[in-house]
Amino acid sequence: MNGEETNNDQKTPLLPIHRSESMNTFIHSIFSLKNFFTILGPLLCIIICLFVKMNDAPATSTNMLGILAWIFTWWLSEAVPMPITSMSPLFLFPLFGISSADDVAHSYMDDVIALVLGSFILALAVEHYNIHRRLALNITLLFCGNPLNPPLLLLGICGTTFFVSMWMHNVAATVMMMPVATGILQRLPSVNRSQPECSDQLVTNFCKAVILGVIYSASIGGMSTLTGTGVNLILVGLWKSYFPQEKPLSFSTWFFFGFPLALVIFFALWGILCLLYCRKGSSRSLSAYLDKSHLKRELDLLGPMAFAEKMVLTVFSILIVLWMTRSITDDIPGWGSFFNGRAGDGTVSVMMATLLFIIPNKKQPGEKLMDWNKCKKLPWNIILLLGAGFAIADGIRSSGLADILTKTLDFLAKTPYLAIAPAVCLISAILTEFITSNNATTTVMVPLLIQIAETMHVHPLLLMIPGAIGAQFAFLLPTSTPSNVIGFTTGHIEVKDMIQTGLPLKVAGIAALSFLMPTLAPIVFGTDKPLNVSRNYLRWCG
Repeated sequence: MNGEETNNDQKTPLLPIHRSESMNTFIHSIFSLKNFFTILGPLLCIIICLFVKMNDAPATSTNMLGILAWIFTWWLSEAVPMPITSMSPLFLFPLFGISSADDVAHSYMDDVIALVLGSFILALAVEHYNIHRRLALNITLLFCGNPLNPPLLLLGICGTTFFVSMWMHNVAATVMMMPVATGILQRLPSVNRSQPECSDQLVTNFCKAVILGVIYSASIGGMSTLTGTGVNLILVGLWKSYFPQEKPLSFSTWFFFGFPLALVIFFALWGILCLLYCRKGSSRSLSAYLDKSHLKRELDLLGPMAFAEKMVLTVFSILIVLWMTRSITDDIPGWGSFFNGRAGDGTVSVMMATLLFIIPNKKQPGEKLMDWNKCKKLPWNIILLLGAGFAIADGIRSSGLADILTKTLDFLAKTPYLAIAPAVCLISAILTEFITSNNATTTVMVPLLIQIAETMHVHPLLLMIPGAIGAQFAFLLPTSTPSNVIGFTTGHIEVKDMIQTGLPLKVAGIAALSFLMPTLAPIVFGTDKPLNVSRNYLRWCG
């Protein structure tokens, strides 16, 4: 026995074979593509800072260019998680002499960020109590028609998504509405796997129209209000930062311009979807599987509205009224005048969100409408991304990089605005298809557009708005926005469907914006009047 044990021990290898496999795995993990981009970011920054020379430019402008290369390498490759990359200005700007730690940190929490934070908490309350599902079913039931009218039903689903995305972030609206849309489509034979033999191309086309309608309606509806998308918030924040002596862009001011624009683009979307996917005969194919009785059954399952749902809706409605009435017109200043301009849209957003943690829900003793556990789903990544956008824009301006980049654009001074505005919108709309964050596109584009407007001697909003809105025309690729990703993962649509629908929609959006900028913008924003004297824009005033 001892001899056998000795022989077995001698046969046992000193270094097991799996150790070499672990070493191979370790080597592969080191030389991965993600690690390559992780190193590439700071490497590009160092190369630019050491070897790139700009004539008559301060050292900070070169440092800022290197920081941009670093941050955008990490953003585009996602080698480092995007929320962590969004916090990198907090240490990069002080270390490279761009700005102080306190100045950078201020960008991550101001009234615009507070507006986002409060609206996200309210959106979580709406989602928690299934209010969005009840709203969707009611509106869809209203538009269903008897007999079934597919274009009208499509209008109801898209219109619901459009309305929801007006009051919360477009990604949150897409996440909320997609289960509602897929739940309706689940009754159709082309979606129901238990009836594969009933598959019909007309039904499949309608499914594509619904999914495309939801993701695009969420993006379009978000254009109409400040809370609908981060791009609008970045634009408002940059306007306040660059032109502190000018009248701020309030919720109501933006709504009077953004809502008509979004409405025009929305009906263009509906027309495109009906033309491409709601063919003749689809009503007969869908009627057997989708009618008012199905929708009523879904609505009955939700039961009557409880006290908690009514209170959340009441708080949300009051917030919308407060947003709309803080600043109305010069003759009717709104309730904000009682506080001498100290209260902003973020003030009431956080105040109404706080009420949700005070009002009882009447379900359990001592239980409130919201508690902090329900807020664990807050999208801090979006909040940090917004803060990074404000910080980068301030860095581009304070470092002198914006002045350097715009020196090559002097030829635009002789270009007529009617030609430059659509071009700016088109460039921004193309960039946003390849830069995964339209917030990032806006962050880079808008400060440069401010400088170009100075060169052209036009009101800055005439270029800032086309640049920011164009960044939201991300309709062609699944990876352009998170909303597109959500729709693409349902399996109902393909890339060719997005291109086929998104291309004419992008053209319609650019055309609508190009028409409204010289017509509606002067009425709403006063773009036909000169700016007040501002230390950030003295040359334009001169």
